[in-house]
Amino acid sequence: MSKQKIKKGDRVLVVSGRDRGSEGRVMKVLPQEGRAVVEGVNMIKKHTRPNPQQQIQGGILEREAPIHLSNLMLIDPESGKPTRVGFKQLPDGKTARYAKKSGAVIS
Repeated sequence: MSKQKIKKGDRVLVVSGRDRGSEGRVMKVLPQEGRAVVEGVNMIKKHTRPNPQQQIQGGILEREAPIHLSNLMLIDPESGKPTRVGFKQLPDGKTARYAKKSGAVIS
């Protein structure tokens, strides 16, 4: 098991930067870069050239750019508030993430 505090599918809150205060679901995590792509956060405009072979129309597309993991906080599944993440051993020997605020195990 990799020791990632934030994983794909988690609900997170942006705690600093241009999009501070916004929430979203993690669509992709880039562990080598220490960044994540969050739905509806850190939107950029990308200029694309038309390419008929790949059915790309071209123009200006708006899409999410990666945001640094240090600017994200996991939202506690029980209380709905931002929380820090810890790791603990379960009785069956597996390691699990848990919300430090409520103590709830995060799947």
